[in-house]
Amino acid sequence: MVLCAAALLAPCLAQSASPIFVLNSLDATVSVIDPVDYKELRRIPTGKEPHHLYLTPDEKSLLVANALSDSLTLLDPRTGAVQRSITGIVDPYHLRFSPDMKWFVTAANRLDHIDIYRWLPAASGFDLQLVKRIPAAKTPSHIAIDGASRTAYVTLQDSDELIAIDLATQAPKWTVKVGKMPADVHITPDDRRLLVGLTGDEFVEVYDITVSPMKLLTRIKTGAGAHAFRAKGDRRHVFVSNRVANTISQIDMQTMTVVDTFPGPSGPDCMEVLADGKTILLSSRWAGRMSVIDTATRQVVRQVKVGRSPHGIWTLDHAGRQ
Repeated sequence: MVLCAAALLAPCLAQSASPIFVLNSLDATVSVIDPVDYKELRRIPTGKEPHHLYLTPDEKSLLVANALSDSLTLLDPRTGAVQRSITGIVDPYHLRFSPDMKWFVTAANRLDHIDIYRWLPAASGFDLQLVKRIPAAKTPSHIAIDGASRTAYVTLQDSDELIAIDLATQAPKWTVKVGKMPADVHITPDDRRLLVGLTGDEFVEVYDITVSPMKLLTRIKTGAGAHAFRAKGDRRHVFVSNRVANTISQIDMQTMTVVDTFPGPSGPDCMEVLADGKTILLSSRWAGRMSVIDTATRQVVRQVKVGRSPHGIWTLDHAGRQ
């Protein structure tokens, strides 16, 4: 790998593999990590409490959601260069774009509402127009949107519920009671099943979303603190991090069973799966590190020191999202 001076960091990265980004929630920074030698290159200041991040539909910007600063920081996903900031996005704890690129949805974890924005391409890149603010009790947490861009599913962590919202009308469709402290949600590739991680328990719940309201089908025992999902990329398996058990479970979405388990040290939170489908990048939240797990050997092969309370993790060179 070519060695780069700090001033030449962006152009150098542009000629190599895309960097890995880790959000340091308590430091209000993003760690930029070299994907070849796993060295932290620098830390980028953001707004307060960056928790999650998401790629824009045109793949030109990586959005970092700064919950306490009511803002988004836009990064170049290929170089790590800061592009601009967007203010006035209230408490964006979690965020998602609809697949048809029309809607941008945020969950205000602290302020108990869900915001729906219209994505507007513009000369400066894009604008976000707030269309509807939907009150939601209590503690909106994570969002999933179906492949048809019709429905947003949002967990309500402290009321043990999940709400479904019609994106075309911006109206709630139904609210259903689920298990303890629901966090992340994942939709199967056929858009028929919804998986819900229960951080207050040791299960992933599976729901039929072809009916209204959704119906519980089964509960999969994974490990204490089932929390965040990331697809393996083969359209069959998905990983879930178990924050209390310090493990990662691999779920077969055809049989809805756990088929493998991997180590997930120090409060495993968000994950990324590299394009090889064999490497998991994990934010080890209580240790202030990014852990690298080899699924072939089931071993943690490397840890990289980052900032305090690392949360969201992402790279452009990732496996498929289904």
